[in-house]
Amino acid sequence: MKISGNEIKPGMLLEHKNDLWEVLKAQHVKPGKGGAFNQIEMKSVNKGTKLNERFRSSDTVEKASIDEINFHYLYEDEVDYYFINQKSFEQINIKKEIVGIKGKFLKEELEVKISFYQEKPIFIELPKQINCKIDTTDAALKGQTVSSSYKPAILDNGAKIQVPPFIESGDEIIVDTRTVEYVKKI
Repeated sequence: MKISGNEIKPGMLLEHKNDLWEVLKAQHVKPGKGGAFNQIEMKSVNKGTKLNERFRSSDTVEKASIDEINFHYLYEDEVDYYFINQKSFEQINIKKEIVGIKGKFLKEELEVKISFYQEKPIFIELPKQINCKIDTTDAALKGQTVSSSYKPAILDNGAKIQVPPFIESGDEIIVDTRTVEYVKKI
């Protein structure tokens, strides 16, 4: 589907220059001289390279058609994660490189949304927040205030995040999976 250059928004997937691009940032610029344009920062889904591009409202770009299907996480091996569609019982595997850091938050029977482009899985979307347990963290320093600084912590799944000083080993917390950041203590 063709869209005009001023309709591009962050999170969209575009077909541009014979590649698939995820839009990271979009900024509408209206210079004092000349016509307005949309300054777009994109990342290649296949290669991982970034590209900055200007699109005027008269320019058109192809918006990629993506199919999103809900799957449940099953298990992992050395190279892949395995998922099952609860409706069709179709089982698929996705390379660990595609899933990335999100793989650390996968738990058995966790429902995820997998995006397909031309029947090939390209993205995995976890629930926005997941409960995790703190495995280890540094002791809070005396005189350190809650709002001033964070300290490093390692979760039970091996992920490293920053937590407030009052969080201790063994505490249960909620983590935002989009930014991999602490949300609150349970």
